[in-house]
Amino acid sequence: MPGRDTAYVWVGRDTGGQPDPVVELLRRAGALLLGRTETELALTHDREGRPVVRVDEAGRSVELAVSVSRTAGLVVLAARRSGAVGVDVERFRPLPALALARRWFPPSELAWLGNRPEAGRTVDFLRLWTAKEAVGKALGRGLRDGGLLRLMPPPGLPLRQVPGTETLWVGHPRLGGGLVLAVAAQARTRVEVEVVQWPGHGVAAERSASVERTSLPVVVRGN
Repeated sequence: MPGRDTAYVWVGRDTGGQPDPVVELLRRAGALLLGRTETELALTHDREGRPVVRVDEAGRSVELAVSVSRTAGLVVLAARRSGAVGVDVERFRPLPALALARRWFPPSELAWLGNRPEAGRTVDFLRLWTAKEAVGKALGRGLRDGGLLRLMPPPGLPLRQVPGTETLWVGHPRLGGGLVLAVAAQARTRVEVEVVQWPGHGVAAERSASVERTSLPVVVRGN
């Protein structure tokens, strides 16, 4: 989308082997959005520790902000030229949504979740969780410093402002295959999201013109 602030999302299979599919996705995304060959790209991090794809041109460095999330058998990459981006993905599975929300979420989100239809409550919990993860990645600090208590807007699209800030947006592009996806961006105005289909990843995605590994199993374990 030339001239529009867009976060692009790619989905790939995570085979766990070599070469690392994350590196492949990073290089393909960088070559496409920066208009350079894959061999010209450097994979590095910015001052906040967020991953970036960098290329040198005309005596200066051009950076592509990227974010990566993994869940069983799947890797998701988000990339954006105009500023920081965060992404998180979870596979749907049965969870004690209210019990987890009572432990980790602020009271207003617990109340919202409790008023949601029971049949979709687990998905709603995962949408809030992935939103918090994606926002934390866009900020470069994950869920540290009270990230789980940070209020999220109601899940959905287009991207919506995170309460209490003018520069954070988050939303949920739809993916098939029982996946819950969240994308976040730092921006003054709404960011578009486009899910890019590369052949062979086997996930049915809906394109939206709106706008590390997951930590959830680690947190849930031992509850």
